[in-house]
Amino acid sequence: MKEKLQKIVDFAKNHGAKYADVRFLANEEENLAVKNGRVDGLVKAENQGFGVRVLLNGSWGFSSSPDINQWETVVGEALQIAKSSNLSPREGGIRYPLMKPITDHYQTPFEEDPFLIPLERKLELMMETDAAIRKVKEIKVAITSFEFIRQTKFFANTEGSFIKQTLMESGGGFECTAVGQGEVQKRSFPNAFGRQQLTGGFEHIRAMNLPGNAERVASECVALLSAPQCPSTVTTIILDPTQLALQIHESCGHPIELDRVFGMEASFAGTSFLTPEKMGKFQYGSDIVNIYQDGTVRNGLGTYGYDDDGIPTSRTDIVKNGVFQGYLSNRETAAELELESCGANRASSWDRIPIVRMTNVNLSPGTWSFEDLIEDTKEGLYLITNKSWSIDDKRLNFQFGTELAYEIKNGKLGRMFKNATYTGITPEFWRNCDAICNQSHWGLWGTPNCGKGQPMQEAHVGHGCSPARFRNVRVGVA
Repeated sequence: MKEKLQKIVDFAKNHGAKYADVRFLANEEENLAVKNGRVDGLVKAENQGFGVRVLLNGSWGFSSSPDINQWETVVGEALQIAKSSNLSPREGGIRYPLMKPITDHYQTPFEEDPFLIPLERKLELMMETDAAIRKVKEIKVAITSFEFIRQTKFFANTEGSFIKQTLMESGGGFECTAVGQGEVQKRSFPNAFGRQQLTGGFEHIRAMNLPGNAERVASECVALLSAPQCPSTVTTIILDPTQLALQIHESCGHPIELDRVFGMEASFAGTSFLTPEKMGKFQYGSDIVNIYQDGTVRNGLGTYGYDDDGIPTSRTDIVKNGVFQGYLSNRETAAELELESCGANRASSWDRIPIVRMTNVNLSPGTWSFEDLIEDTKEGLYLITNKSWSIDDKRLNFQFGTELAYEIKNGKLGRMFKNATYTGITPEFWRNCDAICNQSHWGLWGTPNCGKGQPMQEAHVGHGCSPARFRNVRVGVA
């Protein structure tokens, strides 16, 4: 493989490319679903292909194919696209600083290879979960799903790098729907979006204890049918880690993507309020808010060895003691600010060009135990598991809904509320964060459906956090 990929980038260089790289990917996926006591889906799929990226006369060109034997045609197409792109060149051209060559092999750490677990055992666990959910008679729909991914990736470029990566993901979860009293309510476990997903093996599925949590979550779902509506007021809220992870994703992760800041995503995904002059000066949150990106943390869904520029992943500060510090970047965008890339250039598949994507954007733990945090809160709401989200194109104004909420009264959890929502403006919201739970409550959460790019690319990214408290938040429908 090394010789073949080197031949491809040499061919591109000999035909005028200032820089070229090639990625060959082989993917293996298994998706399982059980619905209301029956197997509803069973898919095992494999695909492979390669993509070639060239930099020619200050413009990028990219082409791909599932057949690596067509490499000369693909390189020719990439070169032609770069020439055509140069008819409308970017002002100042593309800066792409040279890097020292890297030869390495990275593999996701795991304990149990999910592809070696017998299908019968997986389905048995799913059926056990399904049966426990449906013990609660008001549940009309119960869905349990597993997803496993193994990707083998080879990368080579004209600088002499050759990198092999073997990446593994495992995910699972369930959701249930209750109908009654003129209401439809849904609960998910352990995360929204149908599953919790991490890098690693089947050990993650076992750790979720899906059957052991099924009846409890289903009972919550039914209780929501008769629960009162979330009140409309301004109050204190505590976000559980699953909801806080999405809050971080939407209001912290997307605005720090440096290509958005430069307007490269403006026509589709929007821009960002975090413009470069704010670095090192802008009060993003309270002084206890520390956010960092980390592509190296074990089990994170945004964890890997090297990005698609051939840059090793890293850990860098985004917000330190409440002050905005830096961005997610690749070689091209980092160079515009005379910074080093943090290794966040990724393509969703072999037939997509790499763009800046989140790694694991995490909120550092604080000092509070969850019990003390509740006890310290005189009045407010504890909000659990995302149900809906909306945020403007600059990532400033947002509204989120959660599946479940509990009243907090005089330091104790009280009544359940349904249809809870909250709204805010990103920096005001984070400046009102006055407490974060400690490391014992901290965990990683996967977001396997992050959309960006034209044509669309769906990335798998991660967020680490523990419950946190925010003051003066508007909840309910005004």
